[in-house]
Amino acid sequence: MNPLRSSSSLPFGAIPFDKIENNHFLPALHHSIESCRKSIAQIEKITDPTFDNVIIGLEKCGRELSETSAVFFNLTSAETNKEIEAQSAEYSQLISQFSNEIALNEKLFAQVNEVYKNTDKSTLSPEQKTLLEKTFKGFARNGALLPEKKKNELKEIDQKLATIKVKYGQNVLAETNAYLLLVDTVEELNGLPPDAIQTAKDLATQKGSPEKWAFSLQMPSYQALVTYAENRKLREEIFRAYASRSFQNNEFNNAAICNEIAQLRKKRAQLLGYKSHAEYVLEERMAKSPLNVQAFLEDLLKKSLHIAKEQVNEVSVFAAEQCAPLPLQRWDFGFWAEKLKKEKYSIDDELLKPYFVLGNVLNGAFLMAQKLYGLSFKENKDLAAYHKDVTVYEVYESNGDFLALFYADFFPREGKRAGAWMTSYKNQYVENGVDHRPHISIVCNFNKPVGDKPSLLTFQEVTTLFHEFGHALHGMCAKGEFAELSGTNVFWDFVELPSQMHENWCYEKECLDLFAFHYQTGELIPMELVQKVAESSKYLEGYQTVRQLNFGMLDLAWHHSLNGEVTDIAAFEQKVLGQTALLPGVEGICSSTAFQHIFNGGYSAGYYSYKWAEVLDADAFEAFKEKGIFNAEVGQRFKENILEKGGCENPSILYKRFRGKEPNNEALLKRAGLK
Repeated sequence: MNPLRSSSSLPFGAIPFDKIENNHFLPALHHSIESCRKSIAQIEKITDPTFDNVIIGLEKCGRELSETSAVFFNLTSAETNKEIEAQSAEYSQLISQFSNEIALNEKLFAQVNEVYKNTDKSTLSPEQKTLLEKTFKGFARNGALLPEKKKNELKEIDQKLATIKVKYGQNVLAETNAYLLLVDTVEELNGLPPDAIQTAKDLATQKGSPEKWAFSLQMPSYQALVTYAENRKLREEIFRAYASRSFQNNEFNNAAICNEIAQLRKKRAQLLGYKSHAEYVLEERMAKSPLNVQAFLEDLLKKSLHIAKEQVNEVSVFAAEQCAPLPLQRWDFGFWAEKLKKEKYSIDDELLKPYFVLGNVLNGAFLMAQKLYGLSFKENKDLAAYHKDVTVYEVYESNGDFLALFYADFFPREGKRAGAWMTSYKNQYVENGVDHRPHISIVCNFNKPVGDKPSLLTFQEVTTLFHEFGHALHGMCAKGEFAELSGTNVFWDFVELPSQMHENWCYEKECLDLFAFHYQTGELIPMELVQKVAESSKYLEGYQTVRQLNFGMLDLAWHHSLNGEVTDIAAFEQKVLGQTALLPGVEGICSSTAFQHIFNGGYSAGYYSYKWAEVLDADAFEAFKEKGIFNAEVGQRFKENILEKGGCENPSILYKRFRGKEPNNEALLKRAGLK
């Protein structure tokens, strides 16, 4: 029995991860596709097309395929293996081929078009109108209006993209996993915190060199060495390895793939009548156009660049006073910035970490959700997860109604890509009066417990957890009618609002008091440290803003202003980012070849959305600060107008309904100390 081909009999319809085997994925995909084909064939035969029998019918028929694929693609990111990787290209191709089969199905589009033209939209709810508009545009923006020859070209492009995007991600993962820096003596690790040294010893033992210390390119390991190691050569070595992933002269080089993805996207957009991939993408974003994005990025750059340069100079002067060689290189900056931060604020990650036990921080996020939205979380040890380190929770509303399943996955491993993200295994939807609740996961890469010491987080990792938990709340609280519009299925430059807004609570004493207890003494984090956390939150904010704008500009360059093939990616990046360079360039490194967000993630022509959403999140948090950060009335308003609504209406309407006004960047500039 293939568990992916039948409805789950487990409580809450939980996925039976312990029953899923690698050979189940492709047969389940074929079955889901065939089932969807049969439903579409019935829709094609309808003689009296209506919103219910065509638009809702089409939305329903894709649910099984969506849920089956969610399991596969989520595991390729969080718990992959050689067998799964071997199937990835074929799986992606099959999905792409079937997506094109639907998008270019003339009979099906004729039915959709008939409903779109003849439906009295005043009879539809806002969510139904959105679904109708989205369905029609989904066909039009994917080639339904093209002549046959161009439709075939589009199919070929999509199939190529599906394959090479998988290859891109596999190359980055392979490069990340292949690297190991072995250190012979503990004296070479002067400056590193004791738990980072112990973690390095454990990794070396795990890798067969128990007499040494080992560092990988997984973020906790990399970050510890590049931030704290007094040994400059070690910092340089691991920095170069990290910054040159998939840019080396080997089989995992992504330079040609970057070019191919960018050119195929541009060709695809032009086939559909757009000048660039960015123009195509941004038509369905709050920003609307590449020109608006460019203006947004340039405005923030104008307001932050001079401050960023002052901040880099301040770190450089401090480093020079300690006899560091100037100019500071990229592997120096984090090290000296951390030392200056400690001197300025008498605070650093190692001082704070004892107060941030992973379990307590997660419980703090749960308590925040309880105070704001009335939610409660209950661990379920009986439901299987996809790895032993994953914990499953049942989530409930204040009235006792079941809300969602929540999977928390926090520790690095070889089958898991770097970074942090939220994802959905099942979206929420209503069918025949039954509210099908979502299954949501957050995935991070934090240090595992060492000996009798629990997993302790840096403050940045605390904000990362709250960020991903904000995304999870968006998924868990969904109360829409259609899976295609529920949860995080919103405009891409709106999706970061709930995640980034919830980071703000990490800087507030009232929230820190819920979870920031010293792991040895049980002492609550002292008020003086809380004040320093708040003060230091603006530290290097100009530098960080410019760095984020860098990525947005690079994304836009690849997907809007690119003319012809890039023959030298490093030179291309230098040209694009020259005006924002704050530190000397480094030969042999490249951002694009490991920039997974834009090349095999969902952020192509959309990386600007992090800063865009910062404007929204700073403005939104002002509403809480005005009434109290745990004000239940404001929380309920945010829950009802943002978290529950998903993509049922235009985000500008939803935001204004919550806030009572249009957002502006004043709150962001004030919070960041840029004004």
